[in-house]
Amino acid sequence: MKEFEYIKPELKRKFIRECALTSPEALELLEISRPRLSQMIRDGKIEPVKKLGAVSLFLKDDLLQKKEELILLRKKYRPWE
Repeated sequence: MKEFEYIKPELKRKFIRECALTSPEALELLEISRPRLSQMIRDGKIEPVKKLGAVSLFLKDDLLQKKEELILLRKKYRPWE
């Protein structure tokens, strides 16, 4: 982790505030339930950056990509919505 030693703490904090989301934030963004998120993690469909007990941290870019994928799947398998 020495490569991150030289980054200023305020830049690290800014990155985390803007680019990392907690489990509740991920649920809201993806519009899924907590059990569904847990299942996706177990199946390897989404990977948390860090797991802290019941709360996981996710990269926002990963979640946005997964959201696009979920939208396509919903259109395919739930055409009535």
